[in-house]
Amino acid sequence: MADVVVGRDKCGEQRLVSLPLSRIRVIMKSSPEVSSINQEALVLTAKATELFVQYLATYSYRHGSGKEKKALTYSDLSNTAEESETFQFLADILPKKILASKYLKMLKEKREDEEENDNNDESDDEAES
Repeated sequence: MADVVVGRDKCGEQRLVSLPLSRIRVIMKSSPEVSSINQEALVLTAKATELFVQYLATYSYRHGSGKEKKALTYSDLSNTAEESETFQFLADILPKKILASKYLKMLKEKREDEEENDNNDESDDEAES
């Protein structure tokens, strides 16, 4: 494991991962089930996270509009989360962006539908009586 070097830290020492281990430790300790964290587990979690993010970015770039633009965009990531079965669990974290006006219109339509359903339910109740 020590023969794979990703970069160097502030002191010039070689690092196996590029994510800050202290931040990952804080995130892991935020779980109530975790009492202590082994250093090896911390490094492996950091490396797995890096590989996952790299795979998500590569997949999104290849299957999105990134190839034409030579850039990875948020919409590429959100489309991947929505359309790929592998990344479906990210759909709530990476929702598609919509304009505020479209969102307000959707809310208005939803309210109108709910009011219509409530009125139909009241009419049905009166007809049964």
